[in-house]
Amino acid sequence: MSDEIKKFQEERKERIRKQGENEVLNDLSTRFMEESMRVEYSYNFSWMGRPIIQYPQDIVAMQEVIWKVQPDLIIETGIAHGGSLILYASLMELIGHGEIVGVDIDIRSHNREEIENHKMFKRIHLIEGGATDPDIIEQVRKMAEGKKKVMVVLDSNHTHQHVYDELKLYNEFVTKDSYLVVFDTVVEYLPKGFFTNRPWDVGDNPQTAVDAFLKENDAFEIDEEIHQKLQLTVAKRGYLKRTK
Repeated sequence: MSDEIKKFQEERKERIRKQGENEVLNDLSTRFMEESMRVEYSYNFSWMGRPIIQYPQDIVAMQEVIWKVQPDLIIETGIAHGGSLILYASLMELIGHGEIVGVDIDIRSHNREEIENHKMFKRIHLIEGGATDPDIIEQVRKMAEGKKKVMVVLDSNHTHQHVYDELKLYNEFVTKDSYLVVFDTVVEYLPKGFFTNRPWDVGDNPQTAVDAFLKENDAFEIDEEIHQKLQLTVAKRGYLKRTK
């Protein structure tokens, strides 16, 4: 990283420290997230040919985090069409090392076929099963053995209990100065009843799970720089950095 970039980043951090959050911008961001989710805005995007179902801001944020950490392994629960797996694998390819483990309770055959036939599949391992099942955790543990830098991304069932259980189980794999990213904390900031056909809602979602987890575990903290700058994100207060 050049001295010029370092200087720019330090100056930006100081501006954030002095100014704090812009409440007007936060309000506009929340309103945009609500309206854009009504029309399934995140379904507009793909990465190297696979639907990624993420907001561009979170795609860029994940790129920044992965490039900074340069992990040997990324563990993701909930893979859908596999776009995120391909994103992470392509970044690993640029870095020159690293593997991805994708865990999903139901990897549909057409998605598996597309992922396995992708050029980036050489860095991807798929595990089908419940993310909190003991045998799945054991498989993940074996994959993480010997890895010096490990990241975890949680993006499966978004109920409080499931995410809380994932946090309790998967945090052990995250190495110091790496990240545990929890997607869809945004549910807590949307109107109650927004998801009419889903079991999660205000008061029962990834954000409430993160809050409960952080009260019990002081090894992680919210990365405030990411939190402050993203604004348009489904992972508000969900980028957790391991500090101990």
